[in-house]
Amino acid sequence: MNIGILVPATAETSNITAIAQRVEALGFESLWIPEHPVIPVGFKTSVPGGGMLPVHYQRWADPFIALTVAATATTRLKLATGICLLPERNALLTAKVIASLDMYSGGRVILGVGAGWLKEETEAMGANFRLRWKLLRETVEAMRLCWTQAEPSYQGELVQFPPVYCNPKPVQKSGPPIFLGGHVPKALERVARTYDGWCPLTGDPADYKAKVQTIRQLAKEAGRNPDALQMSAFVDPQNGAISLDTIKAFRDAGASRIVLFSQTFAQEIANGKALECIDRVAGVVQGAQAV
Repeated sequence: MNIGILVPATAETSNITAIAQRVEALGFESLWIPEHPVIPVGFKTSVPGGGMLPVHYQRWADPFIALTVAATATTRLKLATGICLLPERNALLTAKVIASLDMYSGGRVILGVGAGWLKEETEAMGANFRLRWKLLRETVEAMRLCWTQAEPSYQGELVQFPPVYCNPKPVQKSGPPIFLGGHVPKALERVARTYDGWCPLTGDPADYKAKVQTIRQLAKEAGRNPDALQMSAFVDPQNGAISLDTIKAFRDAGASRIVLFSQTFAQEIANGKALECIDRVAGVVQGAQAV
């Protein structure tokens, strides 16, 4: 079982070089950086899970800049977005950024993506919130063409461009794997139809297992190889006390990777206690090696 860790990149988080090196040295498989380009002042959208949005969400750095810093300081660590809000990005520019990072890192990029939940943010970034899921799919399709074709072009309803040169190409064949977050039935259908895997926030291995089985069945019905899909899960590390039984349960449910994340844990990291937090959960990596 691979273990990743989510680290919000803020000014207080500061030294991404030291963080990435510590994460790699402790045996973590992947470093995940989340994204919110902006948080609109006084937004009215309800926060998923209820309550107030943690203040550190206002301070997040660009994930690809942070991951580039991490790439230069490591040699094995996978470099992941968790998650990247593709509807709020230009498809061509983002395809180039990702391909460049994959090239310079030697093929270590993973993309966790989503459509976004914050209506005011999506609209501030120039996208139609109602059409965000279609824009996400078209952006993914367009980026894959940019990564695999010499003169890519794309003519979707929302993403359109004529034949262009878009280089460099990623090191990874067909480009980095793209995993979709989300839990609702439509998200499961979208994973099965379009994406390379799934990366939801979850605390229930039994529910996760049922949804993985649903995705694999839907993928088979869509003519895809269900065994080729990679399943990850964002799971609360419980300050390092997550049990081996829980890790085993997620493994048996179909997960090949657990990414350590909780709101409390992320807030500590974002406020400057990254190395302390990483050390606190290092035992999870050691335990997972026995699973």
